Amino acid sequence: MDLQEFLGMLLKHWVTVALCLVAGIGLALGITTLTTPQYQASASLFVSARSPGSESTSDIVQGSNYARQAVLSYIQVVNTEIVLDSVVQQLGLTMTSSQLAGHIKAASPTNTQIITITATDAAPSLAADIANTTAESLSTAVMNQMEKSSPDAPSLVKVTMIQRATVPGKPSSPNYLLNLAVGLVAGLALGVGLAWLRSVLDTRISSTADLRNVTGAPLLGTIPFDSAASTRPLVVHEDPHSPPAEEYRGLRTNIIFTNVGGKGQCVLISSSSPGEGKSTTAANLAIALSDSGRRVVLVDCDFRRPSIAHYMRIEGGAGLSDILVGRVQPVDVLQRWGNDNFYVLPAGRTPPNPSELLGSALMQDLIGFLLKSFDYVLVDSPPLLVATDATVLSRISDGVVLVAAYDTTRRHALAASVNTLNMVGSRLLGTVLTKVPPKKIGGYRSGYGYGYGYGYGYGYGTSSRPDERSDGRGARAGAMAGADD
Repeated sequence: MDLQEFLGMLLKHWVTVALCLVAGIGLALGITTLTTPQYQASASLFVSARSPGSESTSDIVQGSNYARQAVLSYIQVVNTEIVLDSVVQQLGLTMTSSQLAGHIKAASPTNTQIITITATDAAPSLAADIANTTAESLSTAVMNQMEKSSPDAPSLVKVTMIQRATVPGKPSSPNYLLNLAVGLVAGLALGVGLAWLRSVLDTRISSTADLRNVTGAPLLGTIPFDSAASTRPLVVHEDPHSPPAEEYRGLRTNIIFTNVGGKGQCVLISSSSPGEGKSTTAANLAIALSDSGRRVVLVDCDFRRPSIAHYMRIEGGAGLSDILVGRVQPVDVLQRWGNDNFYVLPAGRTPPNPSELLGSALMQDLIGFLLKSFDYVLVDSPPLLVATDATVLSRISDGVVLVAAYDTTRRHALAASVNTLNMVGSRLLGTVLTKVPPKKIGGYRSGYGYGYGYGYGYGYGTSSRPDERSDGRGARAGAMAGADD
């Protein structure tokens, strides 16, 4: 995952990250508020060795070494009964010496003869009293009991109080800033972790990188989400200056570049599952190609859920199925749409055996016939994973354009579709990502925003709207007899 993908993941799951961040800070604040403040006070002792009488340099060095070694032992003695029983008795504490040991810590800086005793308590004055009394008790225990060879012999070491504990003015814990920092970091780490986990578990296609990683095919187009698509699917015709229309024209350009030979090309438009925008893509691509001067025929091969006739607002009672059963000839059901460059072949009546008809020799002959008359034959097929129709059609097409919907198409479904095409030896020209939120697209080629004039530019073909064309709704292609001209 590169930086751009990581930032995209955080942006997609920003609510999760924000909630975890707030929870971390809130938890830290709650714990800090509920924690009883504790105060610390420290007293320091200096341990020195008594010289037997000689004050030579070697004796002083030996005494210092002995004192430093003894300090390490005295630190361990601080929390024992020999020291703390006296502290409990002198201060009249209600706790035992073992319980008091949890309030006291002793330490010594490396290679020094200093012992620092730190006491912690909820009462600042008591913390100072405990530290001072413990230091005095240790001094007494060391000099009067531990470092005497006999009761009447002098102590081998001298323990001197060099700094008494004072009453602390502010608590040592809780540390508000530290706790908030820890809560912030922990919340952020948890949020990022959950965002990453959700990204791993979420198998939906949510970026062009996902699309490329799954298919390995070039991205031909990125179509922004259009809330009015259900009522105005032919955006290239009805709103030619909108961002979706510009993106469809970009798709047209990329499709043209895939046709290296410049001959007639049969392009299959399909998807993994229903509802991903393949039919809308096929219709708008066909209009964009015809606008550029190419002769185009759009064939609706989706017998199971035909929609092209509805989108194009033409008569769909007779069409491809009637040709394949020998009831009519292509010229009888091909309908001119808009200008002289564009014809539509609707699906017709739903047959009981769609796959057999689409895989028949008549279907291959029909495609060959259309390729003699048109630059592009665009085939709208059923989804690849719904039926075998699309797989059958892909074998007689020059290439397949696979449509996937943003945040809808699943990676495993897309991978299965690609594997299906690979198994039958079909050529995957590229992919189209539809229904992409506009903010996810890094700038439109047109430079216009979404608010730029829906209902703008109904000048397509010979009339102002598709249901008001001067040639009638779906004029028969009677002139197709001479289409080779």
